[in-house]
Amino acid sequence: MSEIYLNLSTSNDNVEPLAEARLHLGGMRRLNLTRALVAVALATGATACDDPGPTAPVINTPVVQNITETYTGVLARNGAVTFPFAVSAAGTAAATLTSVLPDNTIAVGLTMGTWNGVSCAAVISNDNATQFSQLVGSTGSSGSLCIRIHDVGRLSAPLTFTIAVVHP
Repeated sequence: MSEIYLNLSTSNDNVEPLAEARLHLGGMRRLNLTRALVAVALATGATACDDPGPTAPVINTPVVQNITETYTGVLARNGAVTFPFAVSAAGTAAATLTSVLPDNTIAVGLTMGTWNGVSCAAVISNDNATQFSQLVGSTGSSGSLCIRIHDVGRLSAPLTFTIAVVHP
């Protein structure tokens, strides 16, 4: 028959634990309950190491590669040139006026917007764009966008331009 004896110390008489419990197993030797509990805890802990437990779900977000498209042309006095392009996913679209010749200080209009198959509906515009001016916008999904360059009344002669568009 098994019995558990519990001895409590109420005074500070240098008893190591305040509560000492001993397990009595019939006529067999007494075991310190603390040691027995530690052994059980270690055995339980060793088996628990084999189970990594629940893991967070893995969400695979597709990596979208950005595309750089370069458009060149000639902008006539009072003229405009539009370039439609397709974006494949949500992300950032950036257009940079990389070259304006013969004079890179001439200001022109630069517009980025949505393309409906016929015209470019302006979303972001800069009517004072010079060489290295940039437009940056966000796309919520795939779709058709456009970049438009136009004279804002400052051209006295045609100019040659290059626009670089980086988009998903």
